[in-house]
Amino acid sequence: MNATIRSEEVEPSRVDVDSNLAAVSEVEAGIRDFVRNDIAYLRRPAVASPETAPVDANAEATVNNVNSLIQRVAGTSLAEIEKLISELESLRDLLHAEGQRVQREISGYAQLSQAAMKSTRMIADNVTQWKRAADGLRNS
Repeated sequence: MNATIRSEEVEPSRVDVDSNLAAVSEVEAGIRDFVRNDIAYLRRPAVASPETAPVDANAEATVNNVNSLIQRVAGTSLAEIEKLISELESLRDLLHAEGQRVQREISGYAQLSQAAMKSTRMIADNVTQWKRAADGLRNS
């Protein structure tokens, strides 16, 4: 996975996602209504005529073909969306793990810094004591 992905490439704004989902839902609802109306029209009792029977069969076959096409197109889109969701979840898990690692590293550096400050303070105190002792020996 490429670690240099910019945030705007990975995470579109919530408004864009919501508007896209609303548009997709609206189109799907329109298609469903269209197909229902066509099927309802085809299932209405027709005037018995030998000439209308083949037309009704052709119309129903066309509706079935349209339904099949819509399902294939929607299936491909859904597969792509599922793949994208999976990739985003993987990226989220990676970022979470990296965040925890960084927190552990920062904690370790903080502890090391405190230990270094204590050691420096002890060394400075010892040097001060040695200097006083040396000054006391010179003065006596």
